[in-house]
Amino acid sequence: MTALVALPVLLPLMAAGLSLAFGRFADIQRVLGLVVLGAIIVNAALLLYVADVHGPIVLQLGGWPAPLGITLIADRLAALLLLVSSVVTFAVLIYSIGQRVADYGRGTSSTTFHPIYLMLCAGVSLAYLTGDLFNLFVAFEIMLSSSYVLITRRTTATRVRPGMTYTIVSLTSSILFLTVIALVYAATGTVNLADLAQRVSELPDGLQSSLGLLMTIVFGVKAAMVPLHFWLPDSYPNAPAPITAVFAGLLTKVGIYAMIRTQTLVFQHESTWQLMLAIALLTMIVGALGALAQDDLNRMLSFLLVSHIGYMLFGLGVYDIAGLTGVILYVVHHITVQATLFLVSGLITRHTGTVALSRMGGLAKAAPLVAVLFSIPALTLSGVPPFSGFVAKLALLQAGVDAGTWAAYGVAGGAVLTSLLTLYAVARVWSRAFWGRPQEPAGDPDPSDELVVGTGTTSPAMMVASGVLAATSVLIAVAAGPLADISGRAAVDLMHGETYRTAVLGGGAGG
Repeated sequence: MTALVALPVLLPLMAAGLSLAFGRFADIQRVLGLVVLGAIIVNAALLLYVADVHGPIVLQLGGWPAPLGITLIADRLAALLLLVSSVVTFAVLIYSIGQRVADYGRGTSSTTFHPIYLMLCAGVSLAYLTGDLFNLFVAFEIMLSSSYVLITRRTTATRVRPGMTYTIVSLTSSILFLTVIALVYAATGTVNLADLAQRVSELPDGLQSSLGLLMTIVFGVKAAMVPLHFWLPDSYPNAPAPITAVFAGLLTKVGIYAMIRTQTLVFQHESTWQLMLAIALLTMIVGALGALAQDDLNRMLSFLLVSHIGYMLFGLGVYDIAGLTGVILYVVHHITVQATLFLVSGLITRHTGTVALSRMGGLAKAAPLVAVLFSIPALTLSGVPPFSGFVAKLALLQAGVDAGTWAAYGVAGGAVLTSLLTLYAVARVWSRAFWGRPQEPAGDPDPSDELVVGTGTTSPAMMVASGVLAATSVLIAVAAGPLADISGRAAVDLMHGETYRTAVLGGGAGG
């Protein structure tokens, strides 16, 4: 059973090598990617079941016991996020094949897209499953190296500047992360998370706070929390729709996951985290106001992504079981809904030939299915009942009220205001893009290039992939009860880390 922990990392890495070897055979690359990502979904579901019923599954690589060796561990939180993320990567790959983002209109597939995409998936899996800080750094570097290639493929003059911004910010945060790891190792003599849980608590309070703050900054950059968010609205909108979707759905959430894991297991807090509550409120409001100021559809969605990171920081700031339960629910919901919105944005762009809301119109009549596919994630993100966004936000608001502090009350009020601003923002998209007078497609598309927007056509694979993710967000709402139960048990594990520590340091499964 412990082999299941390694497969989500090993399978895409091995498949990436095979995909590169079969670079001249587009169909083999496509089938290989879909089969591997489908297998990871099944594997993640098994990991979640076993971790929920029997406790964390631990694999000590090379037979070296912790904290000396490399540890992979799948607990409830890691397995749950791995499952949801795998569904998203599978759907996005289907969309990419349908859009031919891997081919750019050529007769044969590019030799790079599929291997790099699989490498990105391996990095995401490793980030969830690793049990030490250094391999968490390795996971981020795998993701970032892959994302550098994906975000700059078919580079044009308009993409150079945002691509460089993304690269420079990512490298800077990586250098800072490596520096923090060195400081932690110098202070404790270990980078194993389970071992750090005990050793960090023995450090002087000032040193603990300093290391914890530095770690928050590192992951805050990767999660795009305000004021460290400046790079995201410029970088993400310039990539093709499926690339932006997987970035928005996963990369920022991996940053949130790393923040949750380290701040609950290693740098623990005794009560409400006031600083995080302040950052959460600032992130919500700044992101929402930024979205309202945009005419570019993708930039607007990028600012909404930043805004809703604030909800996850809100639950972490409350810092109790209820708050962490709300965080987990919100991360699960947001992974699917944000990816869906960017995929649907690609469908809208295909029909209108522009990302400018002021130049759109009439899509409700011209493309009614696209209108449905947009309305589901838009209402979900806004927190309209009975969708999954409402369930997750309600859990966070209840946790904020139960915390009983003025800071928590203030952030809860800000969360309600942000939901209203989000609803207004997506309503603007609906009124401009789907209602009103139809506009002529912008530009003069080349029918030989299936990536060119404004063709007024979309492939069935693009529609199916968007529909799968939209249906997944609805399924999350339908399964809100069992999902909340699993999230609650995962939150208990986070607040009381004995299960995690016993599983890792004991070399077996914890109860």
